[in-house]
Amino acid sequence: MKWTQVIDPFGNIILSVLVAAVPIIFIFWALIIKKMKGYQASLIATAIAALIAITVYGMPVKLAALSIGHGALYGLFPICWLVIMAVFLFNITVKSGQFEIIKHFMASITSDRRLQALLIAFSFGSFLEGTAGFGAPVAITAAMLVGLGFEPLYAAGICLIANTAPVAFGSIGIPITVASQVSGIPELPISQMVGRTLPILSVILPFYLVTIIAGVKKAKEIWPAVMVSGLSFAFLQWFSSNYLGPALPDVIAGLGSIVCLMAFLRFWKPATIWRFANEPAPTFNTDVTYSGGQILRAWSPFIMLTIMVIAWGMQPIKDVLNTLGLSQFEVPGLHNAIQGEDGVVLAKVFKLNYLSAAGTAIMIAALVAIPLVGMKFSEGAAVLMATLNQLKFPVLTISAVLGFAYIVNDSGITLTLAAVLANTGVLFPFFAPMLGWLGVFITGSDTSANALFSKLQYATAASIGVDPVVTVAANVSGGVVGKMISPQSIAVAAAAGDLVGKESQLFRFTVKHSFIMLAVICLITLAQAYLVKSIIPVYEMLDSKQMSAVPDVSKGYIYLLGLVAVVVIFASLIFINSKKKTQVPDAV
Repeated sequence: MKWTQVIDPFGNIILSVLVAAVPIIFIFWALIIKKMKGYQASLIATAIAALIAITVYGMPVKLAALSIGHGALYGLFPICWLVIMAVFLFNITVKSGQFEIIKHFMASITSDRRLQALLIAFSFGSFLEGTAGFGAPVAITAAMLVGLGFEPLYAAGICLIANTAPVAFGSIGIPITVASQVSGIPELPISQMVGRTLPILSVILPFYLVTIIAGVKKAKEIWPAVMVSGLSFAFLQWFSSNYLGPALPDVIAGLGSIVCLMAFLRFWKPATIWRFANEPAPTFNTDVTYSGGQILRAWSPFIMLTIMVIAWGMQPIKDVLNTLGLSQFEVPGLHNAIQGEDGVVLAKVFKLNYLSAAGTAIMIAALVAIPLVGMKFSEGAAVLMATLNQLKFPVLTISAVLGFAYIVNDSGITLTLAAVLANTGVLFPFFAPMLGWLGVFITGSDTSANALFSKLQYATAASIGVDPVVTVAANVSGGVVGKMISPQSIAVAAAAGDLVGKESQLFRFTVKHSFIMLAVICLITLAQAYLVKSIIPVYEMLDSKQMSAVPDVSKGYIYLLGLVAVVVIFASLIFINSKKKTQVPDAV
């Protein structure tokens, strides 16, 4: 027997909305007023949502429990699987000492603070967001800038603002993966839509950052470098998000803009070297030099990551891996047990694509990287255990947030809220990014915000005749500008920038920039919805026949052989170079 969702359980939409909003209001209160830990707030909010779903919406207890369990299971795989492996690979690089070479390499390119901010806070921070994410970019880049001699407030503040550009594609595209899973829109159209919004922000962000640091006049002095940085990043972000998907825009745009700016600086130098007045002496030893082989070896984990993720994104390889390692099952007791008011039955199928999952690609990259960076596998195992311990609460938080997202969606609570938001009519696309902004401000995560609100964005857009991919992508894009003022982000940046106890200063530093950028994204989204509809990608939902079709995997095996050859050749080059000089000098 099927249970039918109810959108207006009280027969009074205002009263229904007030009750439906209780779990979300609780999250606001718990994190802002009570300052409760994320996992605690998520677990309690899930319990409140389940109680409302059962007592107000009439959802059977069994279905409510299964819905939460389904969400938590998806949170564990593929979301947490990917996050754990990404942080594991990053930690291998740090533990092996190779990250010190990477930091020194980044810092020794130029002594001009304006250019260092572009290379480290903007480009390198984007690369770190794409690989590690999870607060690591701001923490690492802020610490690097302070070590170079930046004033702590500026170091932490500009790293938070620079982190705006890459957040949507962070941790190998997880925010968009979650938005796709919750909304039902395929990943690629969301990636394309976000990739047609954020590059507008990315192209102006370098000039914006330098203006914050040194003022408009000093920013104009290095406008050629600013243009190279912004345009190269924006182009690569647009290209990769539109043609390669959501996994690699940060990695490709970050590395690409670094390479472009470095190449440009070989032929162009600023007329004067700009530094902060009375700045502290840098802690980096600029007299230490590294060979090309040492630098290549230091970057090898991230190069390997890029190779593997690109390969895993190729459809022929993905088809082979799904053929060899795909286990899917209908969630017992939940599949086809819920029916929407429109009569559509909700299919609940869990896919355990353990070979084709992006987390598996990162795991293989990490395993290959262990000997490349000179570690033993026993040491790598110790790093993995430390990583699991490091992420125990984030894993619980992600699972709880996904459980919450699934229960509010399956019960109809989200649809109740959407019914009211739809009353904003043609103006809803303008407000859509604000929902993502609020979600990230509260949760500190674009991924969590998309889990909470993507279904609401989809339902509201559909009800007013706007293509849902516009508003779902707006949730992703709007969320990125909420990250710089999220309490969690502020805390991370303050700790890295030696500003503990001065978080309020850092918040005041970033808050106005967050509102300015949010307003820009709101206007862009409104234009996309009505004025430039041609920018919206064409897509269609996959039906059951398409999803069960047997792919032609003949090309996939050839691609896999090519991948193995590339990995072997690259690993051989690293080992040959490491034999030439095995001692790595200290960076400090």
